[in-house]
Amino acid sequence: MSRFLISCGGTGGHLSPGISLAEGLAARGHEAVLLVSRKKVDARLLEKYPHLRFERMPGTGFAWQPIQLLKCAWSQAAAFFFCVRLIRSWKPDGIVGFGGFTSAPIVLAGRVCGLPVALHESNRVPGRAIRTLGRFAQRVYLPAGIRIAAVDAKATRHVGLPVRREIARVSQSAARAALGLEPDQKVLVVLGGSQGASALNEWARAQLELLAADGVQLYVVTGLGKGTDRTVELTSKTGATVRAHFVAFSDRMGELLSAADLVVSRAGAGTLAELIRCETPAILVPYPQAADDHQRANAAFFERQGCGIAIEQTEIERLHAEVRDLISSDWLLQKFRGNLRRLDRANALELMLRDLEAMTNPPADAARTETVAA
Repeated sequence: MSRFLISCGGTGGHLSPGISLAEGLAARGHEAVLLVSRKKVDARLLEKYPHLRFERMPGTGFAWQPIQLLKCAWSQAAAFFFCVRLIRSWKPDGIVGFGGFTSAPIVLAGRVCGLPVALHESNRVPGRAIRTLGRFAQRVYLPAGIRIAAVDAKATRHVGLPVRREIARVSQSAARAALGLEPDQKVLVVLGGSQGASALNEWARAQLELLAADGVQLYVVTGLGKGTDRTVELTSKTGATVRAHFVAFSDRMGELLSAADLVVSRAGAGTLAELIRCETPAILVPYPQAADDHQRANAAFFERQGCGIAIEQTEIERLHAEVRDLISSDWLLQKFRGNLRRLDRANALELMLRDLEAMTNPPADAARTETVAA
């Protein structure tokens, strides 16, 4: 049995794969502690996992403004000493970081304490934390075809994003019944990622009547702090009642994506992995201010694989026409679903679990070779 510290806080895109990995490790007899931030999104999501152990660590994200930069440096130093104390008290066998501002303190603390470190990057453009810390890691997991110049090729593994076990495709009828959606009306889901997306929320509110007129029911996850839960009733051209649901947060993503005919979404790697797992076609609107423009790269890859289409936020006036054309084309939706199914063949979680076990428990011959080489 091995023990792992998993850094995964700050956004749902980091936290979700961390939870998936922790559950996978537990199923194989290992122990894990998940290091999360003190942000609301972390607190809300981890409520669903009382069987896992979480530690909320100090730390804030990087910023160039002098005051914010000073605050970041101070909080990261506090987080580093927090991690050193945790390592010395719990004595883990390995460290896993999923990027973001919670990764640097634990990776550096792990190196100081002589522990093997693994990092996972799920975006097509690696983030600052992974690019900076990758040279200190024994393993760096990257999307297929992506490399980081500073990372030794021997340390690189090409692995997708581990998806939580409850994110799985179920029958559309069962999913709609569970969510209180009409079984015979088309369903459009709008997602802005764990933080929400004001531009997509505003678009959805502006399209209520047009979508309802076509008999399309709407389900919008607005993001915490971006609106209250409510349901709006409208009427279609045929006189049928059509509902639009607005919720601040959803912890039922497997059912929600299974219920949808089509999703309009940002292009974070976590969301794309869940779309692929649930075989749900999407129109992606990349967040234009995303670090290193990584969402545009993610969306372009998704589109090239024939899983949906991408639209720039500056062209959001095109979105209604694209939604209307795509959601009414059952043939094209089925073609997209087939392509999504093809992308989900590799089991990223299983690959990571086996490799982490090898990293923390190397074969005797390999360990002896490393000792001699040193």
